[in-house]
Amino acid sequence: MDNFIDYVKIYVKSGRGGAGSAHLKREKYRPKAGPDGGDGGKGGSIIVKGNKQFWTLLHLKYQKHIIAEDGVSGMRDTWKGKDGKDVIIEVPLGTVAKDAETGEILFEITEDNQTEIIAKGGRGGLGNVHFKSSTNQTPRYAQPGEDCEEGWKILELKVLADIGLVGFPNAGKSTLLSSISAAKPKIADYPFTTLVPQLGIVDVDGKHSFAMADIPGIIEGASEGKGLGLRFLRHIERNPLLLFLIPADSNDVRKDYEVLLNELKKYNPELLDKKRILAISKCDLADQEILEGIKKTLPQDLPCYMFSSFSKQGLKQLVFGIWELLEKENSLELS
Repeated sequence: MDNFIDYVKIYVKSGRGGAGSAHLKREKYRPKAGPDGGDGGKGGSIIVKGNKQFWTLLHLKYQKHIIAEDGVSGMRDTWKGKDGKDVIIEVPLGTVAKDAETGEILFEITEDNQTEIIAKGGRGGLGNVHFKSSTNQTPRYAQPGEDCEEGWKILELKVLADIGLVGFPNAGKSTLLSSISAAKPKIADYPFTTLVPQLGIVDVDGKHSFAMADIPGIIEGASEGKGLGLRFLRHIERNPLLLFLIPADSNDVRKDYEVLLNELKKYNPELLDKKRILAISKCDLADQEILEGIKKTLPQDLPCYMFSSFSKQGLKQLVFGIWELLEKENSLELS
């Protein structure tokens, strides 16, 4: 868990622009050769860049202050001052940048190599050579460099996936993900085995695939911060499709589904607008009579599947069902 950091608060300060030079040229035979002050260099900017190889903000946890170089002042002979070096912060895809004071969302990084400026470097000042005119042959002034930008910013990671797994701890989410993808999450028979979101790519038919995220288990009260709480509910916001997972040995499948829905609603009512699939896991642990009883209680307004990661029964139908719904959603967005 220490290696997965999905929230950091950092102080950023761009470089100040270098001042323009007000130098006046003096030569042996031309004592009044005129202005020759060069421009100041641009201050360095602080740039956030998407990197698909990254999956955590851990590298920024101990780097609270990020400061770019100032631009160098202009010099005689119209020499331009050196630009300050930019600082590039690499982040995982799905990172949101916010202003720490106002909470305003500045930008989102969703693509590999996407770049956004979080603190812009100040422009360099113009040297006095720019201010020479027919009425002022020897201007003795130049522009100062533009000031820097600074302040506290928040970087928050929300895992990018096509479908998010929603369920109580120990519902079988990690086992499902490891059964249908190459992901190898930690699996054990106790709650909160999954302490960080796990991402797996599911191969549908050799030609198509989708990304599935195993979000740590929800418990009643997660929206108030109980258990692992709000830290992980934010990751569900990114997924266009939600797969609710309830084990066949649940005391009341319908009630568990409604509790999960209620927790999402309390955290963010807009999450209920997402397409949902309900899947009953661990069906190898129940006999046919119990499974038939569960089927009668399932909601009629969404696709429902029954499967076992252990025996592989129903897994293929579930994967194709997810793919068909994703394809349908994508075609609706394009139309």
